[in-house]
Amino acid sequence: MEPATCAVIFDLDGVLTDTAELHYQSWKWMTEELGIPFDRRANEALRGLGRMESLDKVLGEGADQYSPEQQQEIARRKNEDYVRRVQRMTWADLLPGAADLLHALRARQVAVAIASSSKNAKLVVDRLGIGPLLDALVDGHDIDRSKPDPQVFHMAADRLNLAPSQCVVVEDAASGVEAALAAGMRVVGLGPPERVGRAHLVKPALAALGIDDLVELLGERAAQP
Repeated sequence: MEPATCAVIFDLDGVLTDTAELHYQSWKWMTEELGIPFDRRANEALRGLGRMESLDKVLGEGADQYSPEQQQEIARRKNEDYVRRVQRMTWADLLPGAADLLHALRARQVAVAIASSSKNAKLVVDRLGIGPLLDALVDGHDIDRSKPDPQVFHMAADRLNLAPSQCVVVEDAASGVEAALAAGMRVVGLGPPERVGRAHLVKPALAALGIDDLVELLGERAAQP
């Protein structure tokens, strides 16, 4: 097979699978123990953030009540609970349209990568069984700057040996859209326009995104079927 001349880089959580609910359940368990109010709206504000950034938002003005060591312990316990939930995931937890889209990109000889701020991304990929459909995976272990910094997308392009202009990103978080734009890439935003409206193309969900939409954004670099 000829080397790919273009790529689609997916965020993972909320794009290919819905781990937001698992995060919510884990944060809800943790905050109830701490006596901190937490609801789905608060969970929505964590979309696209790394672990410690999420904790900072969860603790809010009360963050100074916890030492750095205590905050690390809270984050560790929350993550352990989340990982237990992830361990029960399967291929069936892919969002509608995800499997078909990944296979369609392979048929077009378009490289596929995942770029996620999550340090659990590899575990989620393994549980979903989509590793063989990927050409690269960049996660929270690889980066030291979270979105909206473009580092994670630049690293994914580097691993694919492609320029940013040869890549299209699929994101569901405002911070991810901003990171992809800063990386110099075309962007598909999944979700409401008030959240992802800065993207070049906005779709309500992954199921509404077709291979033809991505090929159009990729331009002449996409191989014909």
